[in-house]
Order: sequence, then C-alpha cells, then structure tokens
Amino acid sequence: MADLGQVTRPISAREIEAAYKIARGRFAAVGVDTERAVSAALGVPISVQCWQADDVRGLEVKEGALDSGGLQATGNYPGAARTGDEIRQDFDQAMKWIPGKVRFNIHAMYAETGGKRVDRDELRPAHFSRWIDWAKERGIGLDFNPTCFAHQMVKNGLTLSSERKAVRDFWIRHCLACRGIARAMARRLGPCVVNIWIPDSRKDSTVDRWGPRRRLVESLDQILAKKLPGVVDSLESKLFGIGGEDYTAGSHEFYLSYAATRGVMVCYDLGHFHPTESVADKISSTLLFAKGLLLHVSRGVRWDSDHVIRTTDEVNAVCDEAVRGKALGRIYWAMDFFDASINRVGAWVIGARALRKALLRALLEPWELHRRAEYEGCGAEKLALLERRDEMPLGAVWDHACHRAGVPIGASWLPGLAAYEKKVLAVRA
Repeated sequence: MADLGQVTRPISAREIEAAYKIARGRFAAVGVDTERAVSAALGVPISVQCWQADDVRGLEVKEGALDSGGLQATGNYPGAARTGDEIRQDFDQAMKWIPGKVRFNIHAMYAETGGKRVDRDELRPAHFSRWIDWAKERGIGLDFNPTCFAHQMVKNGLTLSSERKAVRDFWIRHCLACRGIARAMARRLGPCVVNIWIPDSRKDSTVDRWGPRRRLVESLDQILAKKLPGVVDSLESKLFGIGGEDYTAGSHEFYLSYAATRGVMVCYDLGHFHPTESVADKISSTLLFAKGLLLHVSRGVRWDSDHVIRTTDEVNAVCDEAVRGKALGRIYWAMDFFDASINRVGAWVIGARALRKALLRALLEPWELHRRAEYEGCGAEKLALLERRDEMPLGAVWDHACHRAGVPIGASWLPGLAAYEKKVLAVRA
C-alpha cells in the first residue's frame, strides 16, 4: 500500500460537523434540506454482489469443460476468496466501511453442498442455509440469481433458447429451483429479487433470429407461471457478449416487451447497452408503466461492461432521474462488477460508496429551481444553475453522512484495508 500520509488521516468529528454546518446553510439557501437528503440516501438498500469476492468462480464441485458464457474476470491480484466462509468474512469487513443499508446478492453457483456435486437443477434451499443464517444474524436481505453459464449444459452458447429440448428443460428446472430457493430466503429475510440473465447469443451473421426468441418465451412462461410470495422476478438484457457479438436472444426490446405483458421487472445494467445509449433516459419511460425496476449499476469501458463503479456522469444521471421522478422506492439498486486486478474488498467498498454518494448528490439537487427555469424558457439560467450545482459543498455533506453511519471518512479506511490484506488476504495467497 502506498504511503498516502495526510490523505488517510482520520478527520475529527469537530472538523466534520464544522464543515457540515456551513454546507447545510449553503444548501438551505437554495431550498434543500440536507438532513432529509442524508437520511434518504442512507436508507436506500444497495445489493452488493458476492461474485466480486472470488472472480465469479463459485463454490461448485465441477466436472468437465465449461462454457463461460462470455464472462471473464481479468487480473490475478492475491487473496481471492475460496470458500463461502471467506466470502462472508470479506463482506463482514467491507460492511464496516460502507455507509447505509445494504443487501447481499448471491448466484446459484455459490451453493454450499458439503463437497458433494449437486447439479444446478437439483439445488434446494438447504444448500443456501448458511447464507440465510448469516444474513439473518446481520439483519440484511438476500437477492438471488440463477447461474446460466459456466456449465456443461450450455450448448453452442444457448440455454433457455436452445433448439435442444433437453437443454431447455434442464435450465427451466434450474430456474424453477432458484425461485424456490428465493422463496425460502424471502420467508426468513423479506422480499428477494431473482434476476435471470442468460448468455444465449450468436457470434456472426445469424439467420434465424425468430426461433431462439420463440423458445425463450416458452421457457420463461414455464419458469414464471406461478407467482411466489416475496419473490420479485426480473429479466436482464445485454447488447452483446464475448463470442456473441452478432445476436443476443435476450435483447433489451425482447425483455421489455416480455415484462410488459407478463408483469415482471426488467433489469437495466449500465454496462449492457451501446456506449452512447443513456440508461438514465430509460427510467422515466419504463416507470411510467412498470411498478418496479432493477438497476445493475456498473461501469462499462470499451467492450467490458463490468468495471468498479465510480461517480461517473452516467451514474449521476441515473440517480438524478430516480430522485426527480420520486422513484427511489420503486427501484431495486444493485451493483454488478468483478475486477480481479485490485484488492477485491476494496472494490466492493469503492463501488458501494460511489453509488451511495451519487444518490446523496441527487437528493441534494435544487431541482425545483432547475425545473422552473426550464419551463419558463430560461435556458441560459438553467444551465448556469446546473453548473452552480457542481460547485456546492457535496463533500462536506457526504462526510457528515459517513460520520452519521459510523464508517470512516474520505480515504481514512485505506489503512484498515491494508491491514486486512496483510492479515487475511495475503495468507490465502
């Protein structure tokens, strides 16, 4: 760990509150209640993904060659978690540095089966009992995902849309099993979001675009035929994947149409669209008609959709739209990235803090001033006010929010990360 000196120096409560008092007055002058904004920002649950801890390897006892489904975690930073206990240990540590309410998101490939091979269509709630007990002890909720990749039954890149009935039936059974597991999680922990993503795609010059999608409709209808109490179903699209650049069966248009006619949610992953396409602009269009929406907040860089979240313009814009539309409570906020090139616990903390800060920034916007200028035709005034917004003392309010949540301020958590790496992660390597 680099010597960061003053950057990681803990800031005293007196310093934090002195700066916050000034910031609170500045925001009050433009009609913003910072106390209300901080409370709202800390209260939004953020679902943190388990697969960052181990580079999407999972805990399965595997046999034979696997189709990755276009997933690839790059890097070989030491200390990746190797067991469920190590993943839970790492997240227990991360929670000490993440302000606000969190959940934990698990893939089916993280079943704990006691060293026995249990195929994915045979998974049951008992294989996730340790996850459920752990979450219950910590007072956090769980979300769940079928794992439709890295398995022998991914045939020619297809799962639920395969032309082979045996393949489709296997993945239907798997998804049904996953919804049953989510129901068990919901009984103990409250509502559980089940998000289905499949890698089904073709590499080049697809001639039959209708067949896979017809079969995918039939498969999803079987999976989602029965509503389960406490289970919130969602479908996640993708523009393309590695080895599937030409055609994706589960496209945005496909899932949006399916969700609109079947009463389930869509999931928008910020890295799953064209680089010039705005996910923020989709929120109002979707939530004028749908009850809810799942957001996988990630950061796309070139072809890779899953970089650690930063407070980029796109993340800020998504949060702005959620707040402006009074839709914070209708959106399920989750993260989806995996980076094997940096400290994995640090990646969780950076991503979750960045998303929480973007939510706070959105809640601090003097939106009524901006909206009034827009409707009065004062374009120059509106742009000037938007520029002024970025000059407001967000940092002081964010420090106050972290202090209220009982987590370190600024970069002062980095020495703790270095100590955890030396004591725990380095030993694994």
